[in-house]
Amino acid sequence: MARTLILGGTRNLGHVTAESLFEAGHDVAILNRGQTPDDLPPAIERLRADRDDDASMQSALGSRSFDLVLDNTTYTERDARQIVDLLDGKVGRYVFISSGQVYLVRENVARPFQEKDYEGQVMPEPARQSADHSSWLYGIDKRLAEQVIEDAHERTGFPFTTLRLPMVASERDHYGRIQGYIARLLDGAPLLIPEGKGLPLRHVYVNDVARLVTDLVGSTAATGEAFNISYGSSSSLDAFLSMLAEAVETDAQILSIDRKKLEAAALLPDCSPFSGRWMSELDNSRSLQAFSIEYTAPVTYIPSIVSDYRSRWAQLGLVPDSYNRRGAEIDFAKSLT
Repeated sequence: MARTLILGGTRNLGHVTAESLFEAGHDVAILNRGQTPDDLPPAIERLRADRDDDASMQSALGSRSFDLVLDNTTYTERDARQIVDLLDGKVGRYVFISSGQVYLVRENVARPFQEKDYEGQVMPEPARQSADHSSWLYGIDKRLAEQVIEDAHERTGFPFTTLRLPMVASERDHYGRIQGYIARLLDGAPLLIPEGKGLPLRHVYVNDVARLVTDLVGSTAATGEAFNISYGSSSSLDAFLSMLAEAVETDAQILSIDRKKLEAAALLPDCSPFSGRWMSELDNSRSLQAFSIEYTAPVTYIPSIVSDYRSRWAQLGLVPDSYNRRGAEIDFAKSLT
């Protein structure tokens, strides 16, 4: 039985991976602030600490060691330095969840992004008041965190594996991005989509990542490297919405509208979360060579997400974040007729 720790564990990927590790027979602990209830098995240990409080982290972890740590909650250089200090010499494999946005802040790279595209010039900082600034900062901060972890590996052999993820498709997505589209399909009013071709979509299913992390327990393969973890082919937004509408068993009413008009009405990105420039598209070739992983196609996992929305989301009264201004979208659509 391996000793495993998940930083996070109450929402999306952490929760699903905790279940996967537990079902595989491992000793599982999750570490978080304890502010979000979870429905994990009671046998999973709950450790409480605040990532912004070094003393509480030290108190929670003490001298404990782990065979594997999955880190969902390191976002900045400061976070990475903290976790390296706490875990160096006490972990068999540290799995860092990074993001495809480390490529989106690069200049002059072509989609889909490969790991070799990581090195090179990054774009200048957007205006702090701009819509792009927070997404740019997220990508930059993840790059700085990756560098701290890589430096620790070179310095002491810190046994990391970095997984760079695109948008994670999940029944438990706390942002409810796919669920927001489902809610719109169910209410019968038009979906508002920016005109134009838009960027190709290439997501990853949460269960695929959880299985991969579980398979890494006890393995030493691919230590000290970063990998893109993603489904292997892309689709257009139209094709994605068509698959979603088929699973919902309805026809999608789509209104294509000038992007500037949607922005002026403050409807983007909520009305179509997958229409922004900060959705990465990753080449997964190296992950297929390094790991025994099979990626799930959207046509396979979408029905499960729809079913979960109709049942668990409905039962709990959950509302996708992007759906909160749906009334304004409907009013805007009516104003065009």
